[in-house]
Amino acid sequence: MASHQRRDENGGAVAEEEDGSTPGSIHGFESLHRLLEANLKPQIFQEVSRLLLGLNCGRHLERVSLPQAATSLSAEHDFDMQAFCFHADKELLRQPRIVRVGLIQNAIGLPTTAHFVDQKNAIRQKVEPTIDAAGASGVNILCLQEAWMMPFCFCTREKKWCEFAEPFDGESTQFLQEFARKYNMVIVNSILERDKHHGETIWNTAVVIGNHGNIIGIHRKNHIPRVGDFNESTYYMEGNTGHPVFETAYGKIAVNICYGRHHPLNWLAFGLNGAEIVFNPSATVGELSEPMWPIEARNAAIANSYFVGSINRVGTEIFPNPFTSGDGKPQHSDFGHFYGSSHFSAPDASCTPSLSRYRDGLMVSDMDLNLCRQLKDKWGFRMMARYELYSEMLAKYLKPDFTPQVIVDPMLQKRNPL
Repeated sequence: MASHQRRDENGGAVAEEEDGSTPGSIHGFESLHRLLEANLKPQIFQEVSRLLLGLNCGRHLERVSLPQAATSLSAEHDFDMQAFCFHADKELLRQPRIVRVGLIQNAIGLPTTAHFVDQKNAIRQKVEPTIDAAGASGVNILCLQEAWMMPFCFCTREKKWCEFAEPFDGESTQFLQEFARKYNMVIVNSILERDKHHGETIWNTAVVIGNHGNIIGIHRKNHIPRVGDFNESTYYMEGNTGHPVFETAYGKIAVNICYGRHHPLNWLAFGLNGAEIVFNPSATVGELSEPMWPIEARNAAIANSYFVGSINRVGTEIFPNPFTSGDGKPQHSDFGHFYGSSHFSAPDASCTPSLSRYRDGLMVSDMDLNLCRQLKDKWGFRMMARYELYSEMLAKYLKPDFTPQVIVDPMLQKRNPL
């Protein structure tokens, strides 16, 4: 069995599970894919990979070699780095439209008891080498995880954490604008936004920074969870920006923030507006969502004929004051383990393996955006959809006198007269 000796921020050894493995690992392995690769014969592993990850244009997904400048940063700063390539079929009337896209997952840099200024600085210092690795790798579009610039405090219901909120053009955006200009890179910056123009209302917001360092626009999270520890409506409410698609130098992108991935119509709306890549910056823990994690984004990519980049933070964030969830569990001081596992999904049902469940990471993928239209032509989901039926049904459903369309077996009424 593989094992990994891990060190904390101060160089001390990280506690191990009873089997000697790192917390968050799968019996010592960073991901399910790596566990299977180490324990199955090559022929069997290849077939299992085909079933789990699909085929891209009839072939297994290809790995991509990244420059030494990037791999050196990965080794020096101990973050997982993987790279793959999604092909499209060669067309006669269009040239390939290849874009290199990156996802960053990370743990916080200091305990949540540290001064807020120190916490923010530590996270920026932690993420900076990963951004540099993305830049050295030639990434064109980069997306960070949900609320990357702070601990994910939305379990606590404590208002002091609102201090981390900042204007859409505040310090986190300014920090990333420098990298956008330096590397000619579009960057999606997911923040807790303080709306200084509307009574300092707080939103969960993605700021899309253009490759010249300009702000293209923002999108605010459409769906707010009220599930278990996720008491996010204490801090912000549902967004008011609709389903915008941002046309960048490298393609049309959208941002479906975290909980929106559980809502198929949310995914649909971004597709109807023309998205070619939809990012899902998230913060989610194993017990609640991990079985759904590899399914929902992949299904959205298939159903809407676009690429999806799924990003989840890593680590266990422990807060100073215990809290309860209203679900019968005793009070506790953490959400649970954020399991990382960031990955890409493609419209042809293929997907990459996942990044580590416990280490920071950078996932890079080359993708030919021509694949989006090719799959629309092949499967015809958009062309064959019955939007007029759906709109009629939804219009009826929204009315107070809505009656479900249920046809009752008349024999049931005879047997159950009451």
